[in-house]
Amino acid sequence: MSVVKVIELIGESTESWEAATKDTVAEAAKTIDNIKTVNIENLQALVEDGKITKYRANVKITFVVKD
Repeated sequence: MSVVKVIELIGESTESWEAATKDTVAEAAKTIDNIKTVNIENLQALVEDGKITKYRANVKITFVVKD
């Protein structure tokens, strides 16, 4: 039987929500093995002077816990 753990993270990018998600997964993968899925929970954008300056993605990352 496998056991999985889910953590919630917030990623940020000046490029896009996709980049925010990819950067978050890449950063998490530096310390977490066996990442299996990422679920994007919420998208947000920061606006300054009428322009989007940053994209944020709230993500849940699922990974298998080792024995």
